Amino acid sequence: MSKAFASQNDSTDKAISFSEVGKGLWAFTAEGDPNTGVIIGDDAVMIVDAQATPQLAGKVIEKIRGVTDKPIRYVVLSHYHAVRVLGASAYRADHVVMSDTARSMVVERGQEDWDSEFQRFPRLFRGHESIPGLTWPTMTFGGRMSIYLGKRRVDLMHLGRAHTAGDIVAHVPDQNVMFTGDIVEYHSACYCGDGHFSDWAGTIDAIGAFDPDAIVPGRGDALVGSRMVGEALDNTKDFIRSTFEPIARVARGGGSLKEAWDACRAECDPKFSTYAIYEHCLPFNVARAYDEALGIDTPRIWTAERDLRVWEQLNG
Repeated sequence: MSKAFASQNDSTDKAISFSEVGKGLWAFTAEGDPNTGVIIGDDAVMIVDAQATPQLAGKVIEKIRGVTDKPIRYVVLSHYHAVRVLGASAYRADHVVMSDTARSMVVERGQEDWDSEFQRFPRLFRGHESIPGLTWPTMTFGGRMSIYLGKRRVDLMHLGRAHTAGDIVAHVPDQNVMFTGDIVEYHSACYCGDGHFSDWAGTIDAIGAFDPDAIVPGRGDALVGSRMVGEALDNTKDFIRSTFEPIARVARGGGSLKEAWDACRAECDPKFSTYAIYEHCLPFNVARAYDEALGIDTPRIWTAERDLRVWEQLNG
């Protein structure tokens, strides 16, 4: 390998913020690291996305205990990626919830994803020794499911494929706040290595149809108010389009993966190069967009070995 993944050299701790985005609704954010949502109901707390390790999840719990002593009963996982799910055990929740499709992806590729992400992003896996194994849901659903925290209702919905095939959002209608996972990002690159470019914008439009008053995105600051929400939705769609279209032109014209990489960089670097994890995402985004443009609907499984092969092909 000619050089390390950009994220392998990222060893700097990020400043944590814990901000209230609606009554009893909180966003745990850390300068472009994976976000966690907190929903406080009448009698219990729900977590949306768990962090990568129990050690990191402990930081979320510390913040929660600063605002409520209610028990954490639900951990909702927006999708199957290791950095989102492997810290779930720390919350000691009664229930872990995923979509049916997300669970099937844990079965199909969960261990490979864990191995791959551990190699790519070692900082996020500090304390990995405490991970008890793959995270398995105790509850799953297809299109929609509602959970009541006392009188507070939380609607879990699969609105379409985007960042993965099994993405879900959590919507709290009494405050019109949505937790979107990595379907929406804010000043952070989208990781598209397991994505569905052709569906992603439509799924964002389905989120926009709720006209949310606030969004907790997958990465980046919490989005409060219609201006920030609209900016993030539009910007995420632009990132997806700007990534896919130049790569698709190259792929469908018979060009190489390296030529697709160059075309993507020419389009995206001027707009997105300052975004969090941009360099980290690029090789995976290019490889997946190239495949999708050639008609490969199901993303190929990333393994630690495949990561290195693609990286060397693009940067060797």
